[in-house]
Amino acid sequence: MSSKESCRNELRTAIRQLSDRCLYSASKWAAEQLVGIELDPAKYTPANTRFQRGSSSIRRRFRTNEITSTPVAGVSYVSTPVMEEDEIVDGDFYLLAKSYFDCREYRRAVHVLRDQNGKKSVFLRCYALYLAGEKRKEEEMIELEGPLGRSDAVNRELVSLERELSTFRKNGTIDPFCLYLYGLVLKEKGSENLARTVLVESVNSYPWNWNAWSELQSLCTTIDILNSLNLNNHWMKDFFLAGAYHELRMHSESLTKYEYLQSTFSFSNYIQAQIAKAQYSLREFEQVEVIFEELLRIDPYRVEDMDMYSNVLYAKECFSALSYLAHRVFMTDKYRPESCCIIGNYYSLKGQHEKSVVYFRRALKLNKNYLSAWTLMGHEYVEMKNTPAAVDAYRRAVDINPCDYRAWYGLGQAYEMMHMPFYALHYFRKSVFLQPNDSRLWIAMAQCYDTDQLHMLEEAIKCYRRAANCNDREAIALNRLAKLHKELGRDEEAAFYYKKDLERMEAEEREGPNMVEALMFLATHCRAHERFEEAEVYCTRLLDYTGPEKETAKSMLRGMRLVQSGFPPMDIEHFPP
Repeated sequence: MSSKESCRNELRTAIRQLSDRCLYSASKWAAEQLVGIELDPAKYTPANTRFQRGSSSIRRRFRTNEITSTPVAGVSYVSTPVMEEDEIVDGDFYLLAKSYFDCREYRRAVHVLRDQNGKKSVFLRCYALYLAGEKRKEEEMIELEGPLGRSDAVNRELVSLERELSTFRKNGTIDPFCLYLYGLVLKEKGSENLARTVLVESVNSYPWNWNAWSELQSLCTTIDILNSLNLNNHWMKDFFLAGAYHELRMHSESLTKYEYLQSTFSFSNYIQAQIAKAQYSLREFEQVEVIFEELLRIDPYRVEDMDMYSNVLYAKECFSALSYLAHRVFMTDKYRPESCCIIGNYYSLKGQHEKSVVYFRRALKLNKNYLSAWTLMGHEYVEMKNTPAAVDAYRRAVDINPCDYRAWYGLGQAYEMMHMPFYALHYFRKSVFLQPNDSRLWIAMAQCYDTDQLHMLEEAIKCYRRAANCNDREAIALNRLAKLHKELGRDEEAAFYYKKDLERMEAEEREGPNMVEALMFLATHCRAHERFEEAEVYCTRLLDYTGPEKETAKSMLRGMRLVQSGFPPMDIEHFPP
């Protein structure tokens, strides 16, 4: 990676250039990474640093695994391109247009810059025209269908923008920012291949525009597409690849990239949040909770990504912590989609599903493409037994992101509730394809095969076996494998899985009917195969329980002792199994 001082200088320049072009979200991202660069102890005293070295660095405290980073001198990066500035050409008009733009008066900004030819002015004019079209599209959607409804509203400025930007590109007069906007226009029109090409040109010419990287990332739907991109070797590429790997469900590779970036951006809240996202996908909830607690301590008014933290607290049923988080984001900014989602999770955990839906719908009014809200609202409708509404919510989620396995899984559950197992299987298969290492999805598909309507036991066994190999935390797969093999008359296979299930229950110090069931079967199985010592061990353990299993174990022990004393084997039949 390039030196830290070089990164700082590049980011400082980028922040000013991005702000001048009203790309505020990209400017904010760059500023967060600038502050996230580890300070040089030779130049900064502890009183002037944002963190105390060695205390608040989550990287040092909560590494998922030790990864050796590429040496600093081992990678070469492109030099910083110098952007041509043209304030002298049309500075006053540009300042007026930028003021209109900041006040969301986009068409006034376009009008002011209609005769200006400077590169900054051309970009701002085109960008303002694009946003004016987006604003009108949203108004038409609300007028025609309501804020959450479907409509055929489109941005009517895309055609003229595509024509103009295409001409600039052919003439060689287009700059990296207009290339970014051109890629955005092409993406919305469905020209994904050309959009990727144009966005690659943009980030190669000007690598600090995170908005361009984000749009390019959304177009990389397979690893083959990602590997085919001809990207310059710049440290911003590492941020891009880390995010792209996460979206492609390559979570280990994503974590490796972020760990590498931490060698320079040690105090980046963004990187910490991305590490938490990857660990959340791996269901490492304990580590995710610790990271978010630290992020909130460092940045107490943070709302971004806190909806994921609320999902963790919901899954762990941490009612008081979720209540505190909901109150905190409500007081910080209650009209953020993330805030509404957190409050919706809070009411869901309280069992107030109607109120929860109200807040998820509020989140969608603020951002109709907010994926988590659609999926979670579908979950709430499932709880309320309103399956048509649940199906509609899940379908809206997969329309936004076809790679969202949770929405496909939700659709499977909804159709299972409607006793339509073939439809349910179709959606469960889609979810498993997207998330093949999640045991819950394999169990759901196995249970579907295991229904009376299908009764496809061999397929159910295959699915339960995959679930068992994917760290089945709910401890369902082993018990069901044992029962299915027993039902099919495969006693040896049933004994194998009962034994594995018993070992797991012992390791986790769990008791219950599954343990009694496993002990009974293993005792009977070992007795039938004349492995009396092993059978006695299981019977002795059954004596610790109250109920019919205790008396059965006593009878089995007496019968085995009689056999071992020389009585004919047939006498054991006098004792019930």
